[in-house]
Amino acid sequence: MIPILMYHQIGEPNPRGTPYRGLTVHPRDFRRQMIWLRRLGYRGLSMAQLMPYLRGDKQGRVFGLTFDDGYQNVLDHAVPILEDCGFQATNYFVARQLGGSNVWDRAEGVPESALMDARGLRDWAAAGHEVGSHTLNHPVLPRLSPELALNEIRDSRDALEQIAGTPVRAFCYPYGKFTPALADSVRNAGYDSATTTSGGLARRTDDLFALPRVAVMRSTLLLRFLQKCLTPLEDRKRQRRERRTA
Repeated sequence: MIPILMYHQIGEPNPRGTPYRGLTVHPRDFRRQMIWLRRLGYRGLSMAQLMPYLRGDKQGRVFGLTFDDGYQNVLDHAVPILEDCGFQATNYFVARQLGGSNVWDRAEGVPESALMDARGLRDWAAAGHEVGSHTLNHPVLPRLSPELALNEIRDSRDALEQIAGTPVRAFCYPYGKFTPALADSVRNAGYDSATTTSGGLARRTDDLFALPRVAVMRSTLLLRFLQKCLTPLEDRKRQRRERRTA
């Protein structure tokens, strides 16, 4: 079983009471988490690097490292830490919001946070990290017509490849919402994998276009972080959820 970590922002959390405050992990905590995984002999990999392990072609102490939305503070704070640890990561960018902010959160009262612009995206790639797609506009894909959903999936890949100058093969469903038909659209659009917000460790039998992740929050203490990453507890919870919905 392989943990695929899910982060959003790395920076100073917003004031208490702010919606989604928990999605911002302090750089100090992020560094501590990465250092402990390295001490335990784990290597942090991008989704592209993780694929042979997910397919069962390779074995080793590895974990996937993903960031959603493309926040500037990830470039500022996470990249130096990843470089110190020798880890690589995937960031899922919202193609039409490069240089903008998390406008999709505005209705929830979430403060705006800057997203990387095109130069920042290229700096991310130049640092050895993977550019992934989080659609054009961060919509709830199942609410769109099949045609519009396909445009969000396919056109975001094309746009990001032109900006990054590198292949874009990793996809992430906004809000974790998808259907089997949408997974097929992602596969047919030329991606190699797609991640969700479902909790648990990835298994070699998992559909590569419906991969679970381990959410890391501001309040995730170090011991709990290690438990979520390195024990089958999360997988047992996932199996119970699957049995209830079967």
